[in-house]
Amino acid sequence: MSDAAIVTGITLSYLLLVLWVGVRARGKGTGSSLEQYVAGGRHVGVLILFFILGAEIFSAFAFLGTPGWAYQHGAPALYILAYLSLIPIIIWVMGPRVRELGKAHGYLTQADMIAHHYRSPGLGAFAGIISVVALIPYLAIQIAGAGLLFQAATGGLVPFWLGALLAFLVVAAYVYSSGLGGIGWTNLLQGVMMVGIAWFLGWAVTDRLFGGVGPMFEQIQLQMPEYLVMPGATGVMGWGAFSTAILVSAFGGAMWPHLFMKFYTAENDRTLRQVAVFYPLFAYLLVPLLLIGFAGILTFADQPLARPDEVLLKLVMEVAGFSPWVTGIMLSGALAAAMSTGANLAHTAATIAVRDILCISVMRKASEQAVVRAIQLGVLVVSLLGYLFALYNPASLVAVLLGAFGIIVQLMPMVIGALFLPALTKQAVIAGTVLGGGLTLLYQFYLPSPMQFHPGFWGFLLNLLVVALWQWLFNNKTDAVASKV
Repeated sequence: MSDAAIVTGITLSYLLLVLWVGVRARGKGTGSSLEQYVAGGRHVGVLILFFILGAEIFSAFAFLGTPGWAYQHGAPALYILAYLSLIPIIIWVMGPRVRELGKAHGYLTQADMIAHHYRSPGLGAFAGIISVVALIPYLAIQIAGAGLLFQAATGGLVPFWLGALLAFLVVAAYVYSSGLGGIGWTNLLQGVMMVGIAWFLGWAVTDRLFGGVGPMFEQIQLQMPEYLVMPGATGVMGWGAFSTAILVSAFGGAMWPHLFMKFYTAENDRTLRQVAVFYPLFAYLLVPLLLIGFAGILTFADQPLARPDEVLLKLVMEVAGFSPWVTGIMLSGALAAAMSTGANLAHTAATIAVRDILCISVMRKASEQAVVRAIQLGVLVVSLLGYLFALYNPASLVAVLLGAFGIIVQLMPMVIGALFLPALTKQAVIAGTVLGGGLTLLYQFYLPSPMQFHPGFWGFLLNLLVVALWQWLFNNKTDAVASKV
């Protein structure tokens, strides 16, 4: 049996196992109860919620983009650890409040809360559209990562398009069938698997090639020290760009709708705070993947890789000399990262598209069962759109994700107003979001960002300024009218 056949066989067996676990998780009320399908009945415990939220970190981005950036740029990749250490603080502060409001008012999505607080279904739909637009590229990252993994690990036996399709047909099948229950139990299985594989690979690659982590960094310091200091070997991130990338990613990470929806699922406030305390453990487990990227700096010094995101695959497949059995297990672990995050994203995007956009228009009088059915079909449609987007083969998984963070962070003033600042007006947050998002897109795609800061930072700054000015002008006008009366 050829090596490629062994790797393919192990991986297909893994996909069947995940499919079985996901479909078996279907509960009695999954197909008819909206709250059960979307929020797990609001009684998800610490263990499952920990692995569901952990899947937001360990994605295709983690296994491919993280080592890719470390290999290509060096020290700037550490921004990933920095921003992930801040997200638990936001979970601790916001999570219980979100859960409390969700239980009191029956919220199931972020846009639900926005629409109810500002008394504007149209604003909820607007926030929903922004969310779906940002979630599709994020989902495409997972699909593209699955395709790359299959293609490289099987030596081309399974091409990019087919590998991506196989992985996400499995995801679409169990999310369609079981909703959050399928996501929770498959994330538990996949989380344990990918964590163990990540640490094994980080230790084994550095030990085989350099005799350990210490000797590897000593060689980098002697031969290519520019990789160990800012702004990195390629000059991609000065301290300003580094700092703003951390801020945008931390605040933007807390605004992702799929994270919000998981706050609603927690059985109580204590559950959320316990998850927040242990959440950084997943960020800590990105360390071995960064080490693999640094190992690639020395290994491919003479013949740089055309695509940095492939550094982990090249080291494991072609340099470190692992057996096909180990390679197959490695591929399964990396696929676990892509699929676990992809499941959350497809589930969230479909829920938002149906509940926050269609249900205020063409499905206004639909029954609960019809809404659940529409969300299930939406999972298939969203997965297809993500797959088509992935076929464009974006150059860098990190670059795509950074851009998505810049868009989603523009929702923050709107969300904070709904949670903590009821005086903020609908008109102010709409103006801030539109202008901030527009400036972000301008700097992201058309103009160089001033001072090389993250484009989303300038958009967010403008967003806050517009909201503050609008509030000041509106309040002054209101006070003036009141004094005349």
